[in-house]
Amino acid sequence: MTKNSTFLSVNPFSSDFKDKAYSLYEQLRIHDPIHKTVMPNGNTAWIVSRYEDAAAALKNERFKKNLFQFVRPEEVGVPASRMDLLLRHMLNSDPPDHTRLRSLVQKAFTPRMIEKMRARIQEISHWLIDKVEAQGSMELIRDYAYPLPIIVICDMLGLPNEERDQFRTWSHAMVSAFNYPERYQQITSEIDQFTSYIKALIKKCRLDPQEDLLSLLTQAESEGSTLSEQELVSMIFLLIVAGHETTVNLIGNGMYALMQHRDQLEALRDTPALIDSAIEELLRFMGPVEFATNRWTGEDYEWGGKTLAKGDVVLIALASANRDPECFEHPERLDITRGNNHHIAFGTGIHHCLGAPLARMEGRIAIGTLLGRLPNMKLAVAPDRLEWQPTYIMRGFTALPVQFG
Repeated sequence: MTKNSTFLSVNPFSSDFKDKAYSLYEQLRIHDPIHKTVMPNGNTAWIVSRYEDAAAALKNERFKKNLFQFVRPEEVGVPASRMDLLLRHMLNSDPPDHTRLRSLVQKAFTPRMIEKMRARIQEISHWLIDKVEAQGSMELIRDYAYPLPIIVICDMLGLPNEERDQFRTWSHAMVSAFNYPERYQQITSEIDQFTSYIKALIKKCRLDPQEDLLSLLTQAESEGSTLSEQELVSMIFLLIVAGHETTVNLIGNGMYALMQHRDQLEALRDTPALIDSAIEELLRFMGPVEFATNRWTGEDYEWGGKTLAKGDVVLIALASANRDPECFEHPERLDITRGNNHHIAFGTGIHHCLGAPLARMEGRIAIGTLLGRLPNMKLAVAPDRLEWQPTYIMRGFTALPVQFG
C-alpha cells in the first residue's frame, strides 16, 4: 500500500458512487486493492478490486455464502419464516447444501430448455419494437429492456402472461432490498403476496405438471432428494429476480455503451456476425452487476496484508475486476472485437451464474434486433441526466430515453 491509500475512503452505498465508480476502482487497484469500508448497518466490509484477487475470492471456501450464519432475523426485524422463504436458495448456501440445490435445478434448467426459447425471444423483441417504432423514440428500459426478460422468465416458468406486470412489481420491490436484509421489513406485503401466489402455483403444478420450468423444478430429483416447498419458493424468487433484473441491465447498459461509442455501434450494425464478441465485451466493459452477492469471512483471515475478522462482509467488485489493466489491454476502451475476453461478469467457481447462457442469448437477440430495426438510435438526453438504480449490487439505469427517427 502506498501513502496515497490513506486518503481513500470509498463508500459504495453513497448516492453518488456509481457516477465515479470506475475512477475510484482505479485508485483502489493501485493503492488499496483490499479496501475496508462500512456497510449501511455498521458492519465492516472489504472491497476486493483487482481481477486476480476477485477471481480467487469467488472461489475461496473461507468466504461463506450462507447469510443465515451471519444475519439473524431479529437483527433486521424480519420474521424468520419470511427470510427462509425468500433467501434459502443456492446463491445463499455453501456445500453440501449448495451442491444438492444446484444439481436439482440443473436438471430442469438445461441447455435444451434455454435453446427452445430462442425463437420466442426473437418474437418478443420484434413485438416490442413494433409497438414503438412509429413514435421515433422510446424509454428503452420501460419499453424494451424491462419487459423482454420478464416475459421470457414468465414463459419459461409457465406463469400467466396477464400476471407479468404483477411479477415486475414484486421483483422490483424485492430487488430494492437485495443484499439489504434490513429492508425486507419494508416490503412485507409484497413478500406475502409473492409467496402465496407461488405456493398456489406449486400446488397446481404437482397436481397437473406441464412442460415448463416450474413443473420440472417440482419434479426434479437427485439421489433421492427433491426441493421442499420452502426451497422451491426461494428458488423461483431467485430465478425471477436474478434472471430478470440482470438481463435488463445487460440490454440497457449495452445499448448505452454502444451509443456512447458510435464507431463500435456502427461496426456491430454493419457486421452483425460480431454480436457474440460484442456481448462479451459489453459484459466486461459495463456489466449488469457491480458487486458479487455478499460473502462473509467464516474465520479470522489474513489476506493481502489485511486482517479480516470472522463475520466481515467481502464485497467483490466485478465492475472493477473487469477493467483491471493487469488482465485486459486498454481496459477503458470498448472493443467489440476483443479476443480472449475472460471477464467475470457472471462470477466464477461453484456460484457461477446458472442463467448465463440464457442471459447471453437474450442479450445477443435483444441488442442485435435493436440495431437491425432501429440503426440510428441515440440518447435523447444528456448522459449526466440519467439516474442509476438505487442499489449497490446492480449497475443499471432507472430510465434510458432514446430516439431513432
